Amino acid sequence: MLCTRLTNANILTMDPDHPVAHDLGVWRGRIVGLDEAVTGLPARETVDLQGATVLPGFIDSHVHLAWTGLKAAEPSVAPCERAEDVLAVVERAALRKDPGAWVSLAGYDQRSLGRHLTAAELDRAAHGRRVYLTHDSGHACVVNSAVLDLLPDGVPHENGCLAEAAMGAARQLRLPYSQDELADAIAHAAGVCRAEGVTACAEAGIGGALFGHTPVELGAYQLVREQGRLPLRVRLMVAADALRPVGAHPDDGIPRALGLGLRTGFGDDRLSVGALKIWTDGGMMARTAALSAPYQDLEHAGQLQDDPERITRAIVDGHLAGWQLAVHAIGDRAADLVLDALELARRLRPRPDARHRVEHAGLIRPDQLPRLAALGAIAVVQPNFLRSFGDDYASVMGEDRAPWLYRGRGFLDHGITLVGSSDRPVTDGSPLRAVQFMVERASATGRVIGPDEGVTVEEALRAYTVNGAFACRLDDSLGTLTPGKRADLVVLGDDPRRVGPARIGDIEVVATYVDGREDGKWTP
Repeated sequence: MLCTRLTNANILTMDPDHPVAHDLGVWRGRIVGLDEAVTGLPARETVDLQGATVLPGFIDSHVHLAWTGLKAAEPSVAPCERAEDVLAVVERAALRKDPGAWVSLAGYDQRSLGRHLTAAELDRAAHGRRVYLTHDSGHACVVNSAVLDLLPDGVPHENGCLAEAAMGAARQLRLPYSQDELADAIAHAAGVCRAEGVTACAEAGIGGALFGHTPVELGAYQLVREQGRLPLRVRLMVAADALRPVGAHPDDGIPRALGLGLRTGFGDDRLSVGALKIWTDGGMMARTAALSAPYQDLEHAGQLQDDPERITRAIVDGHLAGWQLAVHAIGDRAADLVLDALELARRLRPRPDARHRVEHAGLIRPDQLPRLAALGAIAVVQPNFLRSFGDDYASVMGEDRAPWLYRGRGFLDHGITLVGSSDRPVTDGSPLRAVQFMVERASATGRVIGPDEGVTVEEALRAYTVNGAFACRLDDSLGTLTPGKRADLVVLGDDPRRVGPARIGDIEVVATYVDGREDGKWTP
């Protein structure tokens, strides 16, 4: 007897051997058959979907769950467009805290103000509190003098604005968060993901100086899992700065590792260790992505996170230690560094199925595409960045470079695996809205950016299912609705292939199943 049979459905399996089905059977969390193989079998529960469309559960291959949940609980200065309005929000938040306490606020973007706030302005609103105002990109912050006074000598800032490593130094003063606090944040964010049809995700960097929240961050994920509040599958990327030199046998070729040599793949089908996260540059919103030519509105071309030799060493060491790598590279200068390092790593130790990932791949020149393809690198892009910020990004890149932003067709035509993701909470996390952008290449205002990079609806859906599973090394159990795989699926109110592209993002997510269960509950 089946546990569940879904019937009268438009099932898009993403499996070329059986692309469309009308019935799907589930037993003990796995798909046991399609159509005639299950239609006549008895089932404890039969769900008539009345023609609704079913797809494999969406895989969001780059998210920040803890940050998303914490941001949702913090006061936000968005969508303030005047400095005095932002400062009024800061003052209200500060007065709710005890003197000397930290006041953390979200939603800051200097572009809406036309300039950065200053430490002196925040001092007047802080009333003796320590103010930390997070930039929406996650790559910068603005703090007041009470925080600047605590920073080590030599940390660079501009009137209280800190970027990249300097921001990390300020964050370390605020940390750590407790595991209970993080567990609540993770559970909230995971619930939002699941409501949008996401059944698995990759958390993009725990335990590091830039985006980590505590040295024992993995424990917070274990806690929320033990509490039965983790409604989707999570692959945890570990920040490279969490690795330490180890005295392994010389033949192992492992110069640095996590304790006990843990690496990609440790865990189970619900919570596991994924890729090693390495940052090479900053972000385009904060104007710290490393470019080979300056931004149109500035005299500089961004920055690398560290000395190029140290970044290269981290990439090579991670490869030698057996990790899958997820290397953050938004600008094309950062991508050059990544390509050089991966080529060196492959020469030292060939690993045909390494599946190294380039996170963001935000600005990739035409000459870099063949190199990415030759390395077998995976491009993990965030289509909603251009939907939300495309007007700005296209302007600061200029007419020549704008078509290279967050490519689609260029990757596919070179045989590069194209993977969609959100980087939530930086912007809207909806996979369906991202699919719409990948097809239309239109920002929220209607500006078309790199129209030649558009892909088909089917190719965009693959980026969030089949290719996402491949990038997260979950393709043995997820990505297609194939007998034997996990019964993770999303039920949609319409077929993305049959509506106009402009309507894809508004398709209703009717239900989301993980292990064949819709209720979101999970018993540890």
